[in-house]
Amino acid sequence: MAEIPEKPTRDSRPADGDVSPWALAGLGTQFFGAILLFVWIGGWLDRRFDSTPLFLLGGVLLGGGGSFYLSYRRLTSPKRSNSRDNDLPTS
Repeated sequence: MAEIPEKPTRDSRPADGDVSPWALAGLGTQFFGAILLFVWIGGWLDRRFDSTPLFLLGGVLLGGGGSFYLSYRRLTSPKRSNSRDNDLPTS
């Protein structure tokens, strides 16, 4: 007889070291929100100081770059913590 594979349940979690799709969706939303916030602040500063694209471009770079850096750190942090656990001496 052929074995029937188990169906995934709602309680099933991703394997250790994997990132869930919901976490990735959250990172994308965070990335988009950070860029929008910093673009809005940059546009407001440009209108206030009459320096048209200067603060807007700075906002895009700061929002996008900062959010990308934080997303990268969050995605690579489980790998670093697992490698540290393996390096511990055993007694």
